[in-house]
Amino acid sequence: MEKMTIVFNKMGNTIDIWFDDPKKEFICEETGEEIILKKDKKGKIIGLERLNVLPKRKLEEAELPMEFIVK
Repeated sequence: MEKMTIVFNKMGNTIDIWFDDPKKEFICEETGEEIILKKDKKGKIIGLERLNVLPKRKLEEAELPMEFIVK
């Protein structure tokens, strides 16, 4: 993996985390826990989407409670 891409969609209140090129997305699978797995043609997970990331009251502030750790 060369890089990871993280995209926060304020309007949809979702966050996408990509481990590979999003253009390779072929099919999605819902886990039932507000997480959608994004897969390529071979069934390999190349990303995920987290639904309802922030409570509605925090959406207007648009601040993500995130911490990045690089090792």
